[in-house]
Amino acid sequence: MEKHTHSNWLLEHRNNITSSHGEDGIITKIFETIGEESHWCVELGALNGLHDSNVWSLIKMKGWSGVLIEADPTYYENLVAEYQKFPDAHCVKEFVSFEGPHSLDSIFTHTPLPKQFDLLSLDIDGNEYHLWESLTTYTPRVLVVEFNPSIPNDIDFVQPRDMHVYQGSSLKSLVALGKKKGYELVCANEANAFFVRAELFPLFGSYDNAIDMIRTDRQFETKLYQLYDGTLMLAGNTRMLWHGIPIDADKLQVLPEHKRRYPACISPWSPVRTLKYFVRKMPLYAGMQKLRKMLGP
Repeated sequence: MEKHTHSNWLLEHRNNITSSHGEDGIITKIFETIGEESHWCVELGALNGLHDSNVWSLIKMKGWSGVLIEADPTYYENLVAEYQKFPDAHCVKEFVSFEGPHSLDSIFTHTPLPKQFDLLSLDIDGNEYHLWESLTTYTPRVLVVEFNPSIPNDIDFVQPRDMHVYQGSSLKSLVALGKKKGYELVCANEANAFFVRAELFPLFGSYDNAIDMIRTDRQFETKLYQLYDGTLMLAGNTRMLWHGIPIDADKLQVLPEHKRRYPACISPWSPVRTLKYFVRKMPLYAGMQKLRKMLGP
């Protein structure tokens, strides 16, 4: 068993063959650590079978069997062409849903995929949380799950359970779901989280897999904070990640500029301070303050 000095050590093994953020190398190292069993993988959101694929090298270079699911007819046509000489690559044209004949459990029954298989890669730009939650009959040993990288580690956000919605869920929500289903987080890169079955986690050695220890890359997070006078400020990423548009902080302001004043400020003008002093001495002042609090802002 290897000894590791830091929690995100798996990132040191990043390598791309067809993946986009080093997933190929991370997956290879995970299976060097836990061993391969079924030699079966599944990729949901397979596109043309080559672009951003996390399983291409497993099937084409290591001889694994696979189930590759893609809904777009053009991508699917290219997917079939990409794997036409690989009979153990089962291409499926399907728009997956959460239950019924279009669920993952149901789709898998029409393939030779074993109930326990090695790898599931989920990348459909939104409903990864709900599809993982809906998977009950089949058990992958390792999962690669896309999360929304703009959401900070401490935010628990799950997008609506609706295949027409594309928002993405937070890493924190996926970690919680993983624990509920018997998985532990072992790595996170720019956009994907890597989970293994809880019983396999000890094979990685003794290290802290708390979310803040695993995911330290915050380059895509947008931070919003308030100044004393009510001005809202932006920090971190200040562009719309998927639209390429700068975020205009002026358009985010709740208070117009003329109302941005610190409520408890002390005036630098002596006459103003003196006037406030005498106003507060007035008999009706206390009652007016109580009424103001009752009415709210």
